[in-house]
Amino acid sequence: MHTVLMRPRSRGWLRLRTTDPTEPPIIQANYLADERDLEGLVRGLEVARRIAAAEALGEYRGEELGPGPGGWEGEALRDYIRDNVVTFFHQVGTCRMGADEDAVVDAELRVRGVQGLRVIDASVMPTLVGGATHAATVMIAEKGADLLK
Repeated sequence: MHTVLMRPRSRGWLRLRTTDPTEPPIIQANYLADERDLEGLVRGLEVARRIAAAEALGEYRGEELGPGPGGWEGEALRDYIRDNVVTFFHQVGTCRMGADEDAVVDAELRVRGVQGLRVIDASVMPTLVGGATHAATVMIAEKGADLLK
């Protein structure tokens, strides 16, 4: 059983390292930068523990692997989460769609200020969807293909 934060509030950033397109970008994920994300994971882990402790699951339950049995409360639990948080690698929004000044693409997936360029992938999502990004990315691709026709 895992605790997953489906609507993180922390925001990272991605920047070009150089003008050379073969150079990897600089990525700052900023996991847990917003304290509410950490608190959400704490609450989620507490719920997961209550579910796992249910009598009906007794014959299936082994020892808790992480953070492990006993002593993981308060700040110790928060430290455990900080040290062990991982991602599902479903980052989105580096070229987010929108009408505001910070949006990279418009509703037709056109890059603002650049003639003849569109972005048609998960990076246009303004926020993370509540599940795997595959289905939403396919929908964006289908819409993008229609716009290009």
